[in-house]
Amino acid sequence: MPLASPRSLYSLAFLGCLALMAAALYLEHVVGLEPCPLCIVQRVCVIGFGLVCLVAALHAPARAGRRAYAGLALLFAAAGGATAGRQIYLQGVPADQLPACLPSLDYMMDALPFQEIIRLVLHGSADCAEVSWTLFGMSIPEWSLLGFVGLSGFALLQLLRRD
Repeated sequence: MPLASPRSLYSLAFLGCLALMAAALYLEHVVGLEPCPLCIVQRVCVIGFGLVCLVAALHAPARAGRRAYAGLALLFAAAGGATAGRQIYLQGVPADQLPACLPSLDYMMDALPFQEIIRLVLHGSADCAEVSWTLFGMSIPEWSLLGFVGLSGFALLQLLRRD
């Protein structure tokens, strides 16, 4: 049985990213969970993946273009998965060994050079280790990692597709 057209698959992936962002915004604005720096990086990766899928769906390129879009999408998914993995690791570290909490992102943007902000954000902090919400026994970063594995699988499917 042949796969659906790349255009429809990229459209579905874009809609999946919209659903992930809707869930993140629901947890932030309705439930009241404040995102940590690693959560924000994961959101950026989902948005990046979704935008690549949207452009690919609108463009409907030939095989080489589909592979280029799939490769770029895979980079976003891998970066998001690595960030979620880092946050899961931080959640398992004893509290006395965690890095100190970071100042707000607004303050860091005003006071620090960009590469230092990136280093601090990707390193994580005690804020990132706090588990304040679970679903079926899994924390938000664990669900996020599961989502990024799915997004990576989609991108690999498009990358290795023969038609």
